[in-house]
Amino acid sequence: MDQNQLKKAVAEAAVAYLVEHVPVGAVIGVGTGSTANLFIDALGADPGRISGAVASSEASAKRLASFGIPLVDLNSVTELPVYVDGADEVTTDLAMIKGGGGALTREKIVAAVSRVFVCIADGSKLVDRLGRFPLPVEVIPMARAHVARQLRRLGGEPRLREGFTTDNGNIILDVHGLDIPDPAALESTVDGITGVVTVGLFARRPADVLLLGGAQGVEIRRRPAAVSVP
Repeated sequence: MDQNQLKKAVAEAAVAYLVEHVPVGAVIGVGTGSTANLFIDALGADPGRISGAVASSEASAKRLASFGIPLVDLNSVTELPVYVDGADEVTTDLAMIKGGGGALTREKIVAAVSRVFVCIADGSKLVDRLGRFPLPVEVIPMARAHVARQLRRLGGEPRLREGFTTDNGNIILDVHGLDIPDPAALESTVDGITGVVTVGLFARRPADVLLLGGAQGVEIRRRPAAVSVP
């Protein structure tokens, strides 16, 4: 199977996961990106199975609405049973780099409110160590130069994502050349830089379940600390 077929397979597997583990009529979280789009498309085949969705971006909100799936404000719920989203890179410990689509801050917020985070990805996204994919950092515009200097001190080369503004009105610095042996520590360090909104490391709150598409089908992996997750 090619990459698009693998993405479609994991998107359909995520819907099957919902059928098995999430009650009919639940409100779920939905991510952003090409694999998340395929998940939304698969959801659209049976939009009545959920009562609504919290979208992590304006683009996903529009796609959900096109299938008649009601959009829910995150402030109106206390917890989501599941959040389904893709990743740019994911380790065997289910730490991730996310934000290639620029929605990292809202993705991180929705993930924080979700009991189970299901990552859907094709096999090319699985890595032993994060850092090959440039690390996105959402930054308040006036802090761009300051944040860039601090990121260089951490060993990376930040580059402005030209012509892009996040849904929150901010910019993205994509940091190239980083080696990330301890994703959670780097996440805390970058988040602590004044002017950073958030960094696209999802290590302090990693995925709980990984649906990984490969030549032999979709493999289900669970984070070691999340063995009780269905």
